[in-house]
Amino acid sequence: MGVLEGITVVEIAGIGPGPFCGMLLADLGADVIAVERPAADAGRARPAQIIHRSKRSIVLDLKKPQAVDVVLRLVARSDALIEGMRPGAMERLGLGPDVCLARRPSLVYGRMTGWGQHGPMAQAAGHDSNYTGLSGALWYASPAGQPPQAPATVIGDIGGGALYLALGILAGILRARGDGRGQVVDAAIVDGSAHMLNLLLSMVASRGGGFERGQLSLDAAHWAGRSYRCSDGSWINIAPLEPQFYAELLTRLGLGHDERFVKGQMDPRAWPSLTDELTALFATQTRAQWCELLEGTDACFAPVLSPAQAAVHPHMAERKVYQTVDGMLQAAAAPRFSATPAGELAGVPLRGAHTQEVLSELQLSAQDVAKLQASGALGPLGQA
Repeated sequence: MGVLEGITVVEIAGIGPGPFCGMLLADLGADVIAVERPAADAGRARPAQIIHRSKRSIVLDLKKPQAVDVVLRLVARSDALIEGMRPGAMERLGLGPDVCLARRPSLVYGRMTGWGQHGPMAQAAGHDSNYTGLSGALWYASPAGQPPQAPATVIGDIGGGALYLALGILAGILRARGDGRGQVVDAAIVDGSAHMLNLLLSMVASRGGGFERGQLSLDAAHWAGRSYRCSDGSWINIAPLEPQFYAELLTRLGLGHDERFVKGQMDPRAWPSLTDELTALFATQTRAQWCELLEGTDACFAPVLSPAQAAVHPHMAERKVYQTVDGMLQAAAAPRFSATPAGELAGVPLRGAHTQEVLSELQLSAQDVAKLQASGALGPLGQA
């Protein structure tokens, strides 16, 4: 059971943000049928491929017309489709939006790309940091004078890509249930990651413009919002931006009467020296000691943890944010719903595990299935 129970999504399996979007929808209860390519790992366990969890898997060779017909049969009974190929690839396969919407007028056709479906770079290869670099989203990722770097895949593939595609698909389904009309969702990482800048852009606008790094209280140059190394080599993070939280931190650190800190919170000219002093201060004790002093207070403090450490932190453990499935540590479904909570995490299916099951639901006869096998369009008839 989940909030999206009753929604069926066809995912043309790929890599990165498209399958992540499918995982998110499956986590929340949608029936996501991943159409995967024939591969040598059919029949083998693949628990590390977490983004395929909770889905059903069928194997089809989409270069075969007979396989394309099976996908169209799936489309005819589905709410949405996800694809992440280069622009034009689905059209060449005979599975473009016009064909699919003709088969299912209410279909929401979700397209996941880096550059978008049109524009001078639409056909170019790229990855997360290329898209966020072009969109402006990478600009504030590091202090001035240092190479702009951000956590791999988080800002682009996931934040600007998969999550915007999921929102677009669900919004499209909501609209289609009202008027019966489907549509195409063009989810480009350059669009989504640029859109995520609007909070920072509002801050830039409020101070009269100018995009120099090292000037905003929310960019990576501000000393409050940085991570600091402790004496044991571990890291902590502080971010007390509001005056009352800032005062709390200074009091707990014994700096409440230090005029340099009291007056320097929002003065970019003071940030380098304050950063140096805090770097030296936090290096005098272990992370555990700083946690004892600051964790759970209004100083806006947290330890910087690896996923394995985060999984056993008391707060994260109580909320069961991380779970282990088939020996693999992974984050649980999010967000949470009071009336329709997500079920237990399901493991990653074998490639093609549900081929027979899905074909039966499409009411294909044994003769039809035999023809598909003979044509080479069909993968192994695995059992769920």
